[in-house]
Amino acid sequence: MNPLIFSTIISTLILGTVLVIISSHWLLTWIGLEMNLFAIIPLIIKSHNPRSIEAATKYFMNQASASMLLMMAILVNFMNSGQWAMTNLENTAASYLAFTALIMKLGVAPFHFWVPETLQGSPLSSGILILTWQKLAPLCILYMISPFINHYLVMITAIMSIFIGGWGGLNQTQLR
Repeated sequence: MNPLIFSTIISTLILGTVLVIISSHWLLTWIGLEMNLFAIIPLIIKSHNPRSIEAATKYFMNQASASMLLMMAILVNFMNSGQWAMTNLENTAASYLAFTALIMKLGVAPFHFWVPETLQGSPLSSGILILTWQKLAPLCILYMISPFINHYLVMITAIMSIFIGGWGGLNQTQLR
């Protein structure tokens, strides 16, 4: 990969995450998440083979679905409150939609099926970025909206992830 293109992609990835972390406006947060999504796709398909293209497609479809759910939560919140601020997520439907979108982006159970298939088809460096850097922005959003989320639901998804991840990891033979 051309060093100029690679540095542009990495800069976009960093800028998208920083934009999400420092933003208190829902639209800027969504734009930062989309910047992260579109920056990681070329890194997944840098080894041009059908497996990496399939992994990038699965990653894109899952992340685009989660972004659509997050945008729906943002719009429901805006329709009810009239504000774009992240600190005003009083509507329960909007908070459940936002929580669902964020756990889809994080790959938390029960929305975890895309993670092994995406990692198997992507290069090791891209897989490390997917499992670490790409989780920072959704985790920051989850932290920002945590007062508006049902904490029992968070505990249920965490426990499901622990058990399903442990049992699935015992059965997985192709991950690096």
